[in-house]
Amino acid sequence: MERKNFLRSLIIGAASAPVFLDACKKDSSDSTASTETVSNTGSSSASNSCTVAPTETEGPFPTKAPASYVRSDITDGRSGYKTTVKITINSTSTCAALANTMVDIWHCDAEGNYSEYGGSGMQSTNYTSVHFLRGRQTTDANGVVTFTTIFPGWYSGRATHIHVHVYNSSGTSLKVTQIAFPEGTGSAVAIVNGYGKGLTGYTYNKSDNVFSDDSTGIEIATVTGSIAAGFELTKLINV
Repeated sequence: MERKNFLRSLIIGAASAPVFLDACKKDSSDSTASTETVSNTGSSSASNSCTVAPTETEGPFPTKAPASYVRSDITDGRSGYKTTVKITINSTSTCAALANTMVDIWHCDAEGNYSEYGGSGMQSTNYTSVHFLRGRQTTDANGVVTFTTIFPGWYSGRATHIHVHVYNSSGTSLKVTQIAFPEGTGSAVAIVNGYGKGLTGYTYNKSDNVFSDDSTGIEIATVTGSIAAGFELTKLINV
C-alpha cells in the first residue's frame, strides 16, 4: 500500500515536538491528557459473532523474518505510551478458540515509522537494521496471545492500525488482516493526539482505504485505559 505524501507528513510532524513516555513506565504528570481515560471502545456486537475477519493487505512493510521474533514484549526500546494487545483467535467453523496458532503483529512507532525499512521515498528515515514493534506469539488454550507494545502513531493516508498475520501450527497462512482503533471524542486516538503532532491531516477509519468498507465495525478493537495507566487493546479475530 502506498504511503502517499509521507515525507510531507514528517515535515508537518516535526513542527510540533511530541512528548513521549518510556514504553514501560507510567506518566506521573498531573496533566489532563495523562489522566483522561478512554470513554469509547470498539464494536462489541461484531466481536461476539463468528464472522470471519476481512482479509487485508500486509502493506508495504511486513516483517521480513517473523519466526525470528518470538517475543511478547515488542517495544524494543521505542518510546511511547504503553499498550497491552490481547488478541483472541477463533475458528469460524466452530466459534471455538484456536490453540497453538501463531500470531504475528507489527505496526509503526510513535512518529509513524516502521522498522526493517526506510531510506526511500516511502519512508525517509532509515530503520533497515532494527526490528522494533514486531513480534510473534503462539495462542494458549483459550486462543489468546498477549503483546506489550506502545500505542501506534499515524502517518499520512492511513488511520491508526496494527497488522496481523495468523498461521496454523504447521506454518500455513490462515489470515492476513488489520486492526482498527475507535475514534472520536474520548477515544485513545484523540487522547494520544498523534503524540503531540495532532490530528490535522489524519485519515479516519471511514476514509481509510482499508477500513472504509467496514460498515459493521468488525475490524475495530476495544481500547480502554489512559496515558498514565497504559492502554489495553482487545480484539477477537475469526479465521
